[in-house]
Amino acid sequence: EVLRHPLMAIPGGFFYLAIKPRLILIMEVYEFIQHIFTDFKKGSEFNLAQTISAHQSKHWQSATEFWDLLLNNICVVGSWIFLSHLWGVGLFWSIYSITLSCSATIFIWLFFVQHIFEGAYAHKTADWNYILGAVQGSSYLELPAILRWFTADIGYHNIHHLCERIPNYHLAACHRENSHLLSDVKTLRMRDLADCSQFLLWSADSNRLVSISSFRQSTEAILKT
Repeated sequence: EVLRHPLMAIPGGFFYLAIKPRLILIMEVYEFIQHIFTDFKKGSEFNLAQTISAHQSKHWQSATEFWDLLLNNICVVGSWIFLSHLWGVGLFWSIYSITLSCSATIFIWLFFVQHIFEGAYAHKTADWNYILGAVQGSSYLELPAILRWFTADIGYHNIHHLCERIPNYHLAACHRENSHLLSDVKTLRMRDLADCSQFLLWSADSNRLVSISSFRQSTEAILKT
């Protein structure tokens, strides 16, 4: 309950955007070095090229993902060093931390409410239904035009989950043209965002998310009977 509290998005967002990408790269480099030493200890059959090609990372699926992460880290950490030298460490990290934490909080909340709302479909992996997961497990977040532009139409999350290959600039048109098929999609508005934070528990019986208060009430009712 504490970890899913809305205020946890502030430190969580900073960790997700600033720390996690660097931590993943460090962890993978460490595991890769371990992999090389393990193969090296096997003796004369050690072949560096084969060892590298045989290594399977837990943190990315392809070499392209690795190079994207590596270049991202080089650019980000390089900019940290450059701007810290240009502005001073204290000034740069004060501005950077506040700006990144605020933007990350908004970013996380916009994603959070796309799946966390009253009655959202939530099923265990076995027998999980792709269509129900997209239509009843994702919401349509109705945003003002300016926010739709800034968020690349993230509000049409149900369409994105039905087909992730649809580019963001076609999501709105696709939603309009298929609105008659999307009557079961949950529509959320800005005023609903705060209420979504209470639906954190999964009911295995109904395959739906339920609020903490309703869970406590049902538990108390069972105990009384």
